Amino acid sequence: MNLAILASAAILAAASGDPASPAPSPAPYAGRTPPASWAAYPPAPRLPPPRLPPLPEAAPLLAPAEVINRFPAAEASQGVAVDATHFYAISNSRIGKYVKTTGVKVGEWRGDPAEFVHMNSCSLIERQLVCAASNYPQRPMSSSIEFFDPVKMEHVRSVPLGTGIGSVTWVERRDGFWWAAFANYDEHGAEPPRDHRDTTLVKFDDQWRRVGGYAFPPFVLARFSPSSSSGGGFGPDGLLYVTGHDQPELYVLRLPKAGAVLRHVATVPIHFEGQAVDWDESQPRVLYGISRAKREAVAERIPLIPMP
Repeated sequence: MNLAILASAAILAAASGDPASPAPSPAPYAGRTPPASWAAYPPAPRLPPPRLPPLPEAAPLLAPAEVINRFPAAEASQGVAVDATHFYAISNSRIGKYVKTTGVKVGEWRGDPAEFVHMNSCSLIERQLVCAASNYPQRPMSSSIEFFDPVKMEHVRSVPLGTGIGSVTWVERRDGFWWAAFANYDEHGAEPPRDHRDTTLVKFDDQWRRVGGYAFPPFVLARFSPSSSSGGGFGPDGLLYVTGHDQPELYVLRLPKAGAVLRHVATVPIHFEGQAVDWDESQPRVLYGISRAKREAVAERIPLIPMP
């Protein structure tokens, strides 16, 4: 290809230049006298700067949740699950069972850390303790759903989900489908080119075939950064309540009427720093979470959310 054409293309792609003066010599020709043939081409235009996306809108920040109970729990490093009589503190490869009214420990399960590398959250679903597990921070990211008998505190079965989406951090059951969040990270445990913005909510059928999926709204993703979503679940009002990894905030989302991005409805300040959560279906609007720093299970009453 003619050198003049190559050089002029570089000029036209330049981000600056004075349209009233001759076209400057682009690198690697800077400082050299251009050939006479360049004179036939117009000067390089002054291109506008690239457009940045607008800052995302934030939903209303509501009144804080009310703490109604705190109990020490040695396993409370990842999350907590709750039923009518007990709560279950979750760590990477251990689950502790505690009486909900007294905080007395009455049972425990311990797994092989080589097989249960990072159990992030659990929820009581159809009389089973259903847990989201991964190999975090190993790569490539792989995920599985682990099922336990909460009465006998025994592992029952495993559903391997494989690789390619992220690390599963929480799982939920609603309207005959499984819903699971897959985390992606910026730093520790990251799997480039994905980052926290690739955190996604996936909808599965009973055979764990993907039938849908949703991205998280930009403002919520910004609050997740540089980590991801650690907990979530559908509330009694049908809205989706989600936590990050570090912020003491509960993000209230709804499924969109169209498209594939969840809608941010509101944010509720909470008294624990993110991590996995579970709704207590035996009490109105009570959500359990953990204080990882204090190794505590925390029960909070979540205020009513104005319906969008």
